[in-house]
Amino acid sequence: MSANAQQHTRQAWSVLIVSTWAFTVCFMVWMMFAVIGIPIKKTLGLNATEFGLLTAMPVLSGSLIRVPLGIWTDRYGGRIVFAAIMAATVVPIWLLAYATAYWQFLLIGLFIGLAGGSFSVGTPYVARWFPKQRQGLAMGIFGAGNSGAAVNKFIAPALVVAFGWAMVPHVYAAVMLGTLILFWLFSHQDKSHVVQGQTSFMQQLKALRDPGVLKYSQYYSIVFGGYVGLSLWMVQYYVGEYKLSLPVAALLAAAFSLPGGVLRAVGGWLSDKFGAHKVTWWVLWVSWVVLFVLSYPQTEFTVQTTSGPATFHIGLNVYAFTVLLFVLGIAFAFGKASVFKYIADDYPTHIGTVSGIVGLAGGLGGFLLPILFGALLDLTGIRSSAFMLMYAIVWVSLIWMYFTEVRRTDVVKPAARSTAAHRTGPLARSATQH
Repeated sequence: MSANAQQHTRQAWSVLIVSTWAFTVCFMVWMMFAVIGIPIKKTLGLNATEFGLLTAMPVLSGSLIRVPLGIWTDRYGGRIVFAAIMAATVVPIWLLAYATAYWQFLLIGLFIGLAGGSFSVGTPYVARWFPKQRQGLAMGIFGAGNSGAAVNKFIAPALVVAFGWAMVPHVYAAVMLGTLILFWLFSHQDKSHVVQGQTSFMQQLKALRDPGVLKYSQYYSIVFGGYVGLSLWMVQYYVGEYKLSLPVAALLAAAFSLPGGVLRAVGGWLSDKFGAHKVTWWVLWVSWVVLFVLSYPQTEFTVQTTSGPATFHIGLNVYAFTVLLFVLGIAFAFGKASVFKYIADDYPTHIGTVSGIVGLAGGLGGFLLPILFGALLDLTGIRSSAFMLMYAIVWVSLIWMYFTEVRRTDVVKPAARSTAAHRTGPLARSATQH
């Protein structure tokens, strides 16, 4: 190996490590309201719908900014854009500690949400440093930064208990500033990675005319949108449903967030080995079964017996609930990777365009779900209604996949035909022509 090649390899791994750390911190900040939103809700007297909107505001801006950030990454390079995102969030994070009105929290949350757009910057930035045969591993390692949602559940509750919720933004702002400095010192820029792309946001939206893009967007709105939505919702769910303290509730909620983040690389490996279709199909089925059980509310019923009325109770205890949530987190981790494997297989010449749209759909799912969870809770008074909604959405995906793919594909035995055989839509057709 030549000296230049060795230097490039060292730089590539340095970029991967520091970018993964930066993405973990950005995701931790993005999910901040999952914990501090609970004392804020109590202070402001918010109902469940208002709380859902509070937690979802950062997700909204982080989702909408993804496509422009991807274009800017191609045009200016990932190092500059990634650093700019982190720099832009430091002050809003710090100012959050001084917010007193509901609208102030919502407004500042929008600026903090810019941190969530780091995924669409870091993924192409990291991938371009590695050869094609290792890009999947590199992107999987970087994607494990989703575990920042779990890191938030470990750090924020301790700070809230010890110093109050206002300390969390101060600490997170300092961490973000330190991460920005480390990132700039240990990351690198390769001018050959910068491309003068001419694709505009409106041109990317035209991909929505392709039915395959719509289908994969719906899948990703479950596995990523559901991951984000439940990560934001589960701490308060444990507090309300099982009457746990904030630190204990956050620790148990991490049983979902942690595997949902760190196991994404495993999902990529499984998708490479067995195919995106098989992995996604079984991910949806496992999710469907788990969500069906989680949907069942705590129930008491009385049966008239020969010796008089007998009352029975049906419902998940905290241990069974946490185990099922852990399984769901694993399924979502595998699903997040398999959807992007679908995109790489079906749209090899339009990966950037399609992944931008699909990522936007997943982020918007993460924005809408907490609001819908809150609205259903206010409407029904049943906390497990959140899982009922997720169950219905997964059911739609299973039906959609069955009629568009499963009837023509064996989901157990290896496929005998090429992936391109089941592609549909204008983008897919143009891909097969290359």
